[in-house]
Amino acid sequence: MAAQDVLGQTARLASSSALLQVLFRVVTFGLNAFTLRYLSRELIGVVNVRLTLLYSTVGFLAREAFRRACLSGSAKRNWTKTINLLWLTVPLGVFWSLILGLVWLYLLEVPDPSVVPHYQTGVVAFGLSAIIELLGEPFWVLAQAHLFVRLKVIAESLSVVSKCILTVILVIVYPHWGLYIFSLAQLLYVSVLVACYVIYFVMFLGSPEATKKSFPIARVKALLPSFVEDETFVNWKEARLTWSFFKQSFLKQILTEGERYMMTFLNVLNFGDQGVYDIVNNLGSLVARFIFLPIEESFYVFFAKVLERGKTVKDQKQDDVAMAANVLELLLKFVLLIGLTITVFGYAYSQLALDIYGGSMLSSGTGPDLLRCYSLYVLFLAVNGVTECFTFALMCKEEVDRYNFVMLALSFIFLCISYFLTHWYGSVGFILANCFNMGIRIAHSTHYIYHYFRESPHRPLTGLLPSPALLLLYFISAVVTAFSEVLFCCDKGWMARLIHISMGALCLAATLMTMFCTETKLIHFVRSQ
Repeated sequence: MAAQDVLGQTARLASSSALLQVLFRVVTFGLNAFTLRYLSRELIGVVNVRLTLLYSTVGFLAREAFRRACLSGSAKRNWTKTINLLWLTVPLGVFWSLILGLVWLYLLEVPDPSVVPHYQTGVVAFGLSAIIELLGEPFWVLAQAHLFVRLKVIAESLSVVSKCILTVILVIVYPHWGLYIFSLAQLLYVSVLVACYVIYFVMFLGSPEATKKSFPIARVKALLPSFVEDETFVNWKEARLTWSFFKQSFLKQILTEGERYMMTFLNVLNFGDQGVYDIVNNLGSLVARFIFLPIEESFYVFFAKVLERGKTVKDQKQDDVAMAANVLELLLKFVLLIGLTITVFGYAYSQLALDIYGGSMLSSGTGPDLLRCYSLYVLFLAVNGVTECFTFALMCKEEVDRYNFVMLALSFIFLCISYFLTHWYGSVGFILANCFNMGIRIAHSTHYIYHYFRESPHRPLTGLLPSPALLLLYFISAVVTAFSEVLFCCDKGWMARLIHISMGALCLAATLMTMFCTETKLIHFVRSQ
């Protein structure tokens, strides 16, 4: 597939994933706003922090390394061996579910049954749901490698909608069921998700469309583990790369979910405060989840397909190098401007957003300070996602192994800083520690990118330099909206709130107009792709 075609399909995958994430976030926030009026903060804290952490940890440790290794390089490969390797995620998932499930049941603090009933059932259900989802891993990787955009959109949309409908019905009819509600909803979510992928490939394989696309797998039976005579069961090059990524994924999971591990294992916040922190955290990560994450996932595939892993820039096709450098520069500019916009306007509108969303329970106390800090953290997330996306797509096995040692040291430093900052600043300390963590990771990735392109005429890191006029307007907007918040928000009535919102809208409009005038190359890229 030509590099330009890969870019076009990758951009469509990223935009479709972004729209899908918008749907997820809107539905999830609506669901949280609804359940806040029926269920306790403690129950929401246990579900959204304790049990979701179990589910995400099992999934991450069992499949993340396999995904990265099996999506590297061309889609033209021995897919029988790749599928065999991917099926190993299931026994690995069973192993992690059993080990972590026992930890969650017997080593961690158990919530008060009168406040959070059926905790043991919740642990079993969320661990089982992670295993069920791994049954669809070969199908997911095949779809991602061949850029099946519509399948991903339909499967994840149906699963999320099904989960939300069941949750709402059970919350209204049986609010006393406690964790039974979320356990059943989680099992339904993963079952629908896997079923969609399986049904699609059963119908797709052997069809005229598959033949027309020269799809490398012709029969459904080929999607199951199989031995090939006189050949190894798996591709050992992929297996070794998987092991390297696995060592890295363990550390990355600690860095990604560090604050939840601190809350879970060190009890620095009670379950009610964990619930508030998680709601604010989800609200703050809205843009990160529905824009930055799809970009990172989709353009990882693009860079891995266009450039060959482990080769220097001089050994690559120069046309592909030029395209990759140009895309990287524009992606960096794109996410940087989104991050700056969130940081500037998020500071002055955090309290208002929380008051509208959850009332005084969220807008009083540490809620607004949490969201303000998260607005700054979004800027770090924006840059880190793209720089690591490129770095991980190009690193050879030896470089990945060396980076694992960096991640090990960073994990230890991050946990220490989190512990002390949380004792000094409460839940805000988690976000400050994450900013430090992301800053170090950005420094490493930008150093790799700089050295990779050093012997070429391309300088993609210039994407991190917005125009001076735009920076000036961001500064003016920050000052104006901060004064507006002091004068008009948030206890002076709805008319004052509307004035505050209008001031922000005017500043945002001026910023966007300046962006369109000064960042013409970026605007053309977004429109064309």
